[in-house]
Amino acid sequence: MAGFDKLMEPGQIGPVRTRNRIVKSAASMCYWHEDDTHMSEQALAYYGSLARGGVGLLIIESPDVDYPYGTRWHERYRVDDDRFLPGLCELADAVHKYGCPTFMQFWHDGPWQSPMGFSTPTMFDGPPIGASPVKLDAPGDFHNDVPRALSVPEIEAIIEKIVAAGLRVQKAGFDGLELNAGSSHLFHNFLSPFWNRREDEYGGSLENRARLLLTVVREIKRLAGPDFALSVLLNGFEMGRLAGIDDKACLTHQQALEIATLVEAAGADALQIRNHWLGQHVGGFFPDYLFYPESPIPMKEFPKEYNPDLHGAGANVHLTEAMKRVVDIPVMIVGKVSPELGEKYLQQKSADFIVMTRPLQADPELPNKIKAGKREEVLPCTGCGTCLDQSRGMDRHCRVNAHMGGKTFADYDTPPAAERKKVVVVGGGPAGMEAAREAAARGHQVTLFEKSSRLGGLVPLAALVKGAHPEGLPPWIDYLRAELRRQGVNLRLGFKVTAADVLAMAPDAVIVATGGKLVAPEVRTSGSRSPKVMTAPRLHHQVKPLLNLVGPGVLDKLTHLWLPAGKRVVVIGGSFHGCEIAEFMLKRGRSVSIVETSDHIGEGVIDFRFGPLFEWFLKKGVGIHTGASDIHLTEKGDAFTQADGTVQEIPADTVIPTAPVDPNGDLVKELEGKVAQVFAVGDCREAGMMVDAVAAGWAAARQI
Repeated sequence: MAGFDKLMEPGQIGPVRTRNRIVKSAASMCYWHEDDTHMSEQALAYYGSLARGGVGLLIIESPDVDYPYGTRWHERYRVDDDRFLPGLCELADAVHKYGCPTFMQFWHDGPWQSPMGFSTPTMFDGPPIGASPVKLDAPGDFHNDVPRALSVPEIEAIIEKIVAAGLRVQKAGFDGLELNAGSSHLFHNFLSPFWNRREDEYGGSLENRARLLLTVVREIKRLAGPDFALSVLLNGFEMGRLAGIDDKACLTHQQALEIATLVEAAGADALQIRNHWLGQHVGGFFPDYLFYPESPIPMKEFPKEYNPDLHGAGANVHLTEAMKRVVDIPVMIVGKVSPELGEKYLQQKSADFIVMTRPLQADPELPNKIKAGKREEVLPCTGCGTCLDQSRGMDRHCRVNAHMGGKTFADYDTPPAAERKKVVVVGGGPAGMEAAREAAARGHQVTLFEKSSRLGGLVPLAALVKGAHPEGLPPWIDYLRAELRRQGVNLRLGFKVTAADVLAMAPDAVIVATGGKLVAPEVRTSGSRSPKVMTAPRLHHQVKPLLNLVGPGVLDKLTHLWLPAGKRVVVIGGSFHGCEIAEFMLKRGRSVSIVETSDHIGEGVIDFRFGPLFEWFLKKGVGIHTGASDIHLTEKGDAFTQADGTVQEIPADTVIPTAPVDPNGDLVKELEGKVAQVFAVGDCREAGMMVDAVAAGWAAARQI
């Protein structure tokens, strides 16, 4: 616990005593369904693992309080009727089993019914509902349809439903409730003068706009009594400048402070503070992604209430400091706050509690490990956003923690092996390292072979291309290296192992994680002269020695000074490989065009990241050419046939063809039938993402 005294100190929110100052926020996991009346094992396992991990207070994601008008997903539990009480009781018991207090969050989607490009269809026919018929046309937000203004009787009915649902949660055994009036769903929709244009008792003055929220707070506190805690999540400001709207037309910081005092007077026991930018839905709760692919405005132009210095980390600290000056109840800070940053903010009284989700998803045992003085054993979150990705389904998963999303509680454990076996892992990339770590943690005798002198596979190259923000790949690889040594894995680096070498060890099981083969797609050339072609194998060959020498961080800075690429770059292939290369080149001052054979770019890019990336490409003047065929090099650059049959030529100094790696299963074939268990994991079996490689390595190790 050394260095984290304040973070590990118990806290008090109304009648509730927390184990420490770490609060798990109510991020949606979608491990349940609207038809459930009992809690799914998947949800019980996820929340139970967090409670077991030592978090101070666990806030459960919002169920639906007003079906179907209050939700846009089928994957939400319902709390609008007593028949859903059994599942609520089961969930509260699963958290309390480990001595952890728990709140449930409520939000009403209201105007959020308009889906973004990657969202599921709306839940009901007709327009969404809101304070006023105001919309915002922005590809990165949920407000592209005009909502229907609620009548006063409808507002009063919603208040009754939310209050009744709150009492139902109390009856189920929860210790408290959090009302989410942040972001831009129904509560905030009434609070904000931009969204709320009403002229009745629910619009106009600040007190009227706050009436919906304040009535709910007062009624729940009145009916639930003093032993049931209630916290409120508020936006510390709402900014319109990124959407071309005057900030003064939105919820200002001063108005937010006044609302906070009203909420406190109504009986709230605590506040959680975030911020909101019109048109930038994700950037409000993932503040690091407000800066992706780059800062939306010059750093000096950010409002003084916002902290941009760490590119999203601690973004809300000035807001919580201001809130603490006007209220006496505890104030919680949220938004990419690490344990170190959290301890600092607690020590300097900038906040009373530290709210997080992503670090706890990466390692639910983070609080316990910090308490035990084992900070170095915490699996770090890479900030990749996989946990919010809906492109493969609504179930949430984690790139670095393969346990997350498990169907049962057993999936969150590392069961000891029934028999200690000799395990050989070939390949030191993400799949191989995770396989070796999990196998050793289960008690097996593990030897890992890696042909290069360093572990990590292609991750250092990926770290160079992706950059340090928003993803932090090197700390993850450092963690895995340390874990392999701590678990006693025999590391054989710089050894290109053969099947004979493996068989000579007489292993009980072999996990082959040799990765895929970098390929250079053939590009036809016409003419005697053509642009310089930079292929992935060639690039890796050139930078690998430098990556080993100085690491991706230093090399990233050096590539801004010099890069073996001309000023005009054409990227062939618009999947996530091509998009990342295009982003890399743009950030180094190159003019970029993307040529893609399918009818769209971005295949494989995490869904919520694609929107801001695509907008940025357009802003930067990237030429995007889809439906291309007969791609070939000419003396001037790159030429291709467009969908309409015409030929287009793009001037280029450098052409970069991209493609997924090819599977590399040669060693697997040589070992099959000669070793009791042989597993192929990661790209050596099938090209995929890092999350797939980690999951495959983990799963293989658990079968031995």
